[in-house]
Amino acid sequence: MRISVTEAKGQLTDLVRRAQAGDEVILTRHGHAAVQLVPVKPLVDAKSRKAVIAAVRLSAAAKATAGADAARSQDFLYDENGLPR
Repeated sequence: MRISVTEAKGQLTDLVRRAQAGDEVILTRHGHAAVQLVPVKPLVDAKSRKAVIAAVRLSAAAKATAGADAARSQDFLYDENGLPR
């Protein structure tokens, strides 16, 4: 499909959908082909993405250390009567 840039302005959503579906969409300027809309290929497939996420989770779990209980983390600010120091 060839369409002028001026006409494409009002139909961009439809043109993008058509390009994603595999149609050839060429935008013209002054009657000459200027741009072709093509779908973007994913950089990483779903299986690779899941493997990376799993590796990051394992790495984070290995680095995590048990620390002070959050309920007691501010105790140094108060005396034995619960008043600010």
